[in-house]
Amino acid sequence: VQLQASGGGLVQAGGFLRLSCAASGSISSINTMGWYRQTPGKRRELVATITRDGSTNYADPVKGRYTISRDNTKNTTSLQMSRLKPEDTGVYFCNAEARSSWYNPLSIFWGQGTLVTVSS
Repeated sequence: VQLQASGGGLVQAGGFLRLSCAASGSISSINTMGWYRQTPGKRRELVATITRDGSTNYADPVKGRYTISRDNTKNTTSLQMSRLKPEDTGVYFCNAEARSSWYNPLSIFWGQGTLVTVSS
């Protein structure tokens, strides 16, 4: 399973961005998909997750500003980010809990990360 994230960039505070992530390759099933953020010197931290049936979970700092969604038919997930703040800056990684084939165990797969920079 390969994950390809896109949509990062430079935006002013108060603006918005939409990140997208597409899973490809050998995919039997995908359970939870999510987005994480990492900044220099810090651990990768959860931003938002979405289960296959659409249940969502958000980190407190992004609640009400970010919306995660997914398209199970296309194996994609998106993160709509609005009212961005400088502290939202970081490299955003998408991940997926998935099976590459029916006989393989569930594993966590990561995309390559996309940089989001919010200027003040």
